[in-house]
Amino acid sequence: MRSAHLSVVSSQAREAANVPAVELSSVSKTFASRNGPVEVLNGLSFSLANGEFLAIVGPSGSGKSTVLNLLAGLDHPSAGEVRCQGRRIDVVNTEIGYLTQHDSLLPWRTMEENIAVPLEIRGIPRTERAERTREMIAQVGLEGFEQHYPVQLSGGMRKRAMLARTLSYDPPILLMDEPFGPLDAQLKLALQADLLKLWSARRKTVVFVTHDMVEAITLADRVLVFSARPCRIKLDEQIAIPRPRDVHEARFHPAFEEHYRRLWAALDLTSRRPT
Repeated sequence: MRSAHLSVVSSQAREAANVPAVELSSVSKTFASRNGPVEVLNGLSFSLANGEFLAIVGPSGSGKSTVLNLLAGLDHPSAGEVRCQGRRIDVVNTEIGYLTQHDSLLPWRTMEENIAVPLEIRGIPRTERAERTREMIAQVGLEGFEQHYPVQLSGGMRKRAMLARTLSYDPPILLMDEPFGPLDAQLKLALQADLLKLWSARRKTVVFVTHDMVEAITLADRVLVFSARPCRIKLDEQIAIPRPRDVHEARFHPAFEEHYRRLWAALDLTSRRPT
């Protein structure tokens, strides 16, 4: 009897492991505008396995951020289904972490207090909250700055604090909308290295939107190239650069140039529609 029970549990675990972490099925999205309806997505379908790092590139207005908002439950498809870990997303998705390029730290809170915000919202007891916050501060290398306010932190430190806050409640899925876009090249490399280190340790499922082709290839397991709207997937590229990756060395891997060439050819910005 016990053997049969264990067999059922094992079967259920295998089925759960095979459920995509993220799945869009024939998703369409149309927005209203003064000039009439604007179709951004039309029948878009793709999925991610648990722990997979996906990057999305495409022209401005192609629907990259719209996809993230649908996954977050901040918007809803006009047609089709959006699922996270097998669950249809019809309301705000509390199981994801969402990091944008905009600085969303609360200016009246210290860095430590900012990181603790999602834990407070979830009702985590004070002692556990303090322990988790200390752990995240250490992981992003911000020890000694706990009592600093956002205005007292550099741009890179604020980005690290936002990443720590996003990871503090351990969401299984991370949505990242050009989080390093406005930073200088040196700081961007440092934060990319931090992200890969944290991802390697925690193996979150990541959907990462970027305009930077080099960043996409350096970080991701797969890169999707979106067309101009209404969006379709022009290329689904598996990245053949082995892990663990060094962000400084990845671009010198023999496969990098070929990935870059194929992605750039698929992007074809010369033929995009005006936005």
